[in-house]
Amino acid sequence: MNIVNHIKSLIAVACMLLMPSPLLAQVAEGAIKAEEILTKKDSIQLTKGDSVLPARHGRDWATWRPNAKRALWLSLVLPGAGQIYNRKYWKLPIVYGGFVGCIYAMRWNNMMYKDYSQAYMDIMDDDAGTQSYNQFLHLGNTIDDSNKARYQEIFKKRKDRYRRWRDLSLFAMIGVYALSVIDAYVDASLSEFDISRDLSLRVEPTVINHGESRNPMKSSAVGLQCSLNF
Repeated sequence: MNIVNHIKSLIAVACMLLMPSPLLAQVAEGAIKAEEILTKKDSIQLTKGDSVLPARHGRDWATWRPNAKRALWLSLVLPGAGQIYNRKYWKLPIVYGGFVGCIYAMRWNNMMYKDYSQAYMDIMDDDAGTQSYNQFLHLGNTIDDSNKARYQEIFKKRKDRYRRWRDLSLFAMIGVYALSVIDAYVDASLSEFDISRDLSLRVEPTVINHGESRNPMKSSAVGLQCSLNF
């Protein structure tokens, strides 16, 4: 117990050395007990002199700037999240519209590829019961031995075409995803780029000197110069 009391006394002395002079005077007069010093010290930290420190305010959205790395990771995890983080909400219909369009094109081309693949397999076999290719013929057209080879070539080309378009739709969707990530990162990186009114570019005529010559008509020429003010 003596050791504990000794430690409390040392803490009290240290607090007395750090406290303001008015509070130190009250302790010297015995108005404040040593056990109350820590409580008084905690309340003093909230003040500076005779004025109370201002309370912390929320984020100022007028001066807020996004973090480029955070925007990049958000876009990688969830497409469009980087644009939301950058507060560019008008880009969301473009991003999600691109995804919806690519998904629709991929499903449509895949469906057509399967139909023409089945029609091509049916026209290549000798089974009269498999004639799914008839649904692709115009009214009044039939397939016989005279035109069968031509229709086989047509169905093969269409099958390969829709398969290629399906694959391109998949790559296009990957491209939309990559562009959304790049846009979020670049947009956040350029948030601190100076676009104030002090930036200006002027193009004006000027006289260009080619060298030293006594004849001013030969040593000078008229041209254009660009001046950038920032």
